[in-house]
Amino acid sequence: MRLRSSVTAPLTLTRRQAVHWRPSEGGTRVNVGEVAALAGVTVRTLHHYDRIGLLSPSGRTASGYRRYSAADLDRLHQVLVYRELGFTLEEVATLLAADDPGEHFRRQHRLLRERLERTRAMVAAVEMEMEARQMGIRLTPEERFEVFGEHDPERHEAEVRERWGDTDAYAQSARRTAAHTKDDWVRIRAEGEALTRRMADALQAGVAPETPPAMDLAEEHRQQISRNFYACSPGMHAGLGRMYVEDERFTATYEQVAPGLAEWVSAAVQANAVRRG
Repeated sequence: MRLRSSVTAPLTLTRRQAVHWRPSEGGTRVNVGEVAALAGVTVRTLHHYDRIGLLSPSGRTASGYRRYSAADLDRLHQVLVYRELGFTLEEVATLLAADDPGEHFRRQHRLLRERLERTRAMVAAVEMEMEARQMGIRLTPEERFEVFGEHDPERHEAEVRERWGDTDAYAQSARRTAAHTKDDWVRIRAEGEALTRRMADALQAGVAPETPPAMDLAEEHRQQISRNFYACSPGMHAGLGRMYVEDERFTATYEQVAPGLAEWVSAAVQANAVRRG
C-alpha cells in the first residue's frame, strides 16, 4: 500500500472517546450530528462514508435516521487515522477489510512514528536554513549538504547564541564563519576529523591524557579553534573540555569514534590548560 500526499481534517476522535462515548439523549446509539461534532467532521462526510460502504451505522430509527454504536465510532476512528496518514478512501476500505484491529494499531503506530521523524527532520532543516541566513553563511544548500551532511554545525546556532551571544568570542566567530567559503569548510572539517582520529589512535595505544603527547594533541585542537573561529585561550579551552563530558551530545560525537574518547579528550584538554598556565 502506497502513502499518498494529501491534507485532511485534524484528527479529534480518539479510540478512548469512541469506546466511552455516551449519547446525549440516552440509549446505546448516537445520531449523526453527535458523531460529526465528536469526530470533527461534517455530517455530509459521514453520509458519504455510509454511501460508499466505508462506515455504515449499525442502526436506524423508525424514521430512517442513522444511529451509531460504540463499535461504529471505533471504526470511524480507524478511518480518520488512516485518512490523516494520507490514505485514500479506497485504500482505507481495503485495509479495514483485510486486517484485525491489532494490526491496524501496529501499522498506524509505525506510520505515525515515521511521519514524526520526517517532520522532525523537516523542522531541523528549516531551522538550519534560518540560522545559516542569520550567520551569513555563503554556501548553497547543495554545498552545505556536501560539506556537513547531517552534522551541520549551524543546526545548534540558536543555543550557541543564547549561551554565548554576548561574548567577544561569539562575535569573532560570527565574523569569521560568515566569510568562510566552501573550500574553507571542507578544509576545517578534514582537519578536525584527522585530529579526532589521531586522538582516538592515542587513546587506543594507551597514551595517558596527562602526558606530553596527549597534551600536544589537545593544544593542536585549541589552535584549530583559534585559527578558524575565535581566539581560544587555555582557560576557554578547558571549559570546552569539561563540556565534552557534561553535554551528552558532545560525548556522543566522540564516543562514536572510539569508546572513552570524550573523557580522554576532556582530560587532555584540562591537562594542557594547566601546562600552559
